[in-house]
Formats: sequence, structure tokens, C-alpha cells
Amino acid sequence: MTKNPCESCGMPIEAGPYCQHCVDENGELQGFDERLERMIGWQRQQKPELSREEAESATLAYMSRMPAWKDHPKVKAARS
Repeated sequence: MTKNPCESCGMPIEAGPYCQHCVDENGELQGFDERLERMIGWQRQQKPELSREEAESATLAYMSRMPAWKDHPKVKAARS
């Protein structure tokens, strides 16, 4: 079966626009602030040497390429 990327985080998924990590208990996309914090946490687990600011900057840059977030005001502001 072909896997597609989650539109929120890029994780390979088999169906739907979002992976199990990006949705709430109702299957709806989690809010931006929650996703941002979780993705920053994941980034810092992968690269513990990063400061909070560096991890946030890298996460916002990544989110700017994700369909779910590319037009979010906080992502756009980070690009300016």
C-alpha cells in the first residue's frame, strides 16, 4: 500500500490527511500551539544540543513546508 505524508508533520501514513500523533481524540487536527510544542519537544529529543530558540526556529521552518501549517500566521511571521 502506498504511504502518504501527514499534512501536519510529514510522517508516512496510509490514509487520511493526518497521522495519529497530530489529531485529537475526535480525529481532528490538534491546535497549532499544541502541535508546535510537541514538534519542538521531538526536535530537542533528536538533537539535545539545540537551545529552545534553535529548536523553535527549525520547527517553524519545517512547518512552513507542511500543508496544514504553511499559511498559519505564526509560521508566516517566522519567515519574515
